[in-house]
Amino acid sequence: MDKVSGRLIVFFEAPFRVGVFECISEGKFSVCKVTFGAKLKDYEEYDVVLKNYYRLRFSPAEATDVKEAGRNRKRIQQEVRKQVQKVQNRSRC
Repeated sequence: MDKVSGRLIVFFEAPFRVGVFECISEGKFSVCKVTFGAKLKDYEEYDVVLKNYYRLRFSPAEATDVKEAGRNRKRIQQEVRKQVQKVQNRSRC
């Protein structure tokens, strides 16, 4: 069975929030860009993704090298905590 990995990166591109989906399947990489809107909250973005993922139009797949990286579980937890704190700090401003 082939391993499939995906990632969603959300950033602010005035005046909207934009999401970039990255998908690697069978050694091929494809992306999709989604504009969420100006005032969506994180949980609303998540809901949009869950309900509409099957409708996304990904770019044509390009061959890529896939690296298997063994990462330390505790280091991953630290990185997630830092990212969550950054998001929380930005939302307070």
